[in-house]
Amino acid sequence: MKVKFFILAAALLAMQLLFALFIVMKGLTEEPCKPGTGLVLGNEVLKSGEPSDRLQARLDRTVTLYQNKCLQRIIVSGGIGKSGFDEAEKMKEYLMQKNVPKEIIFTDSEGVNTYASFLNLQNFKFMSRDTDLNIISQYFHLPRSKLIAHKLGYLNVQTSYARYFELRDIYSILRETAAYLIYSIFY
Repeated sequence: MKVKFFILAAALLAMQLLFALFIVMKGLTEEPCKPGTGLVLGNEVLKSGEPSDRLQARLDRTVTLYQNKCLQRIIVSGGIGKSGFDEAEKMKEYLMQKNVPKEIIFTDSEGVNTYASFLNLQNFKFMSRDTDLNIISQYFHLPRSKLIAHKLGYLNVQTSYARYFELRDIYSILRETAAYLIYSIFY
């Protein structure tokens, strides 16, 4: 009995690690950009009102994509965080400080989670199911984000990852493997 349990546990662990590798490899893969709309998914704003390092990396990647003419419009999506700041408004401020024109930045302050951010895309008149959409987030977050976009009918989706890595990513990768499976089945 103990041997069967050990074999089952080892098989489940191996499957988890293989799926984690899939999440990492898929998240770190970027296609050549097609000019379109960027969706920057929110993250923590510090009590000082500054973006966390993780969020700043997403925004810096967005600036690079804009400078490379990959983004014609940018939607920044987030909610009110623990610090009390509106993530989307702080993201817009940051991008404007980096010389991204405010006319191309649109805010979604109701993007309290990844799924809500994608549901809220329908609130923007320029968005349609065939709009070229580039999702900007951490690499481990992108496979599930792209899955959600496809399940909601967005056809032309690409991803771009923030150039920021930290030890916490290990936890996040494992969490995303479970979340990806849940979203695959229930959404």
